[in-house]
Amino acid sequence: MNILLVEDEPKVADFIKKGLQEQHYNVELTYDGLFGEKLALEKEFDLVILDVILPHISGLEVCRRIRSFKPDLPILMLTALGTTKDKVLGFDAGVDDYLVKPFHFDELQARIKALTRRKLLTTPAIVYKIADLEVDSYRKTVHRAGKEILLTAKEFALLELLITNKNRVLSRSFIAEAVWGIDFNRGTNVIDVYINYLRTKVDKGFSSQLIHTVIGMGYTLKETNPVNYN
Repeated sequence: MNILLVEDEPKVADFIKKGLQEQHYNVELTYDGLFGEKLALEKEFDLVILDVILPHISGLEVCRRIRSFKPDLPILMLTALGTTKDKVLGFDAGVDDYLVKPFHFDELQARIKALTRRKLLTTPAIVYKIADLEVDSYRKTVHRAGKEILLTAKEFALLELLITNKNRVLSRSFIAEAVWGIDFNRGTNVIDVYINYLRTKVDKGFSSQLIHTVIGMGYTLKETNPVNYN
């Protein structure tokens, strides 16, 4: 899961970011309201964690602007202002949930999971795209250049992980835990084998390669030579 964290208190921001990364979330951090808005609109995130009081523009205004363009993006607001009036202002701005400072990390994690489940229930048809590749997470189907690609369950899980983290380098240990679970035997080469399976089905015979090896780091799904397919 890709999370955008917009929090101007360095200690709080570092605490949240470290905790989320330990839970294997990808976290992008900014301390500025305007830059937070820019990132939220230009990049793909599964969740935004947003402080109310921020430099340049408030978290409430950032939330309103995000809602204008991405109405389905879950937003969790962090605030030291916990009155009913403050919460109403937040919900009117489009906040999905509120968490009042100070809070325990376990509560933050529970709110994130609840928002994620809510999004899956309200938006069942989730289609991820890069170049001419489309992955439908609800129907469990894959198409490239209009051609259907049949994958096994593990192949699909691996491709889904790559495309939901497109342009990010994923380590073998991250892939292992996300697709095969924490008890995965890291002494095997099964990840490399499955990457090759995917390359044969997703890249072979097509005009450009999407699955790339980053030596010493892991794998990434990205478009090296962007083409306009519209």
